[in-house]
Amino acid sequence: MTQATDQAFYDRADAHIDLANQQIEKIEDLGKVSASLTFGASRFNAWMSARSFKTSAELAAAREELLKYFCEQYRMMLEDNLDEHIEHFDRFVLGKGD
Repeated sequence: MTQATDQAFYDRADAHIDLANQQIEKIEDLGKVSASLTFGASRFNAWMSARSFKTSAELAAAREELLKYFCEQYRMMLEDNLDEHIEHFDRFVLGKGD
């Protein structure tokens, strides 16, 4: 956990993951739940970004910068989580101890 990332960050993320896990139990389709979660995150980030501007033109001018930022952030987080799942595959995926 980095200095800028406090426990509340992980608690919020875990709440979203818990909801996704509940949805998986109901529809048993990992891909559909993942797609909905990704869409929700992108929709929220678009809304949050739009609130930072006074006009549509300002938002449009920042579009590429916003896309680059969010794509870089997602890639960094996905890389970290994939590396963690590779390292702890037996425990995370197979349910076996380290």
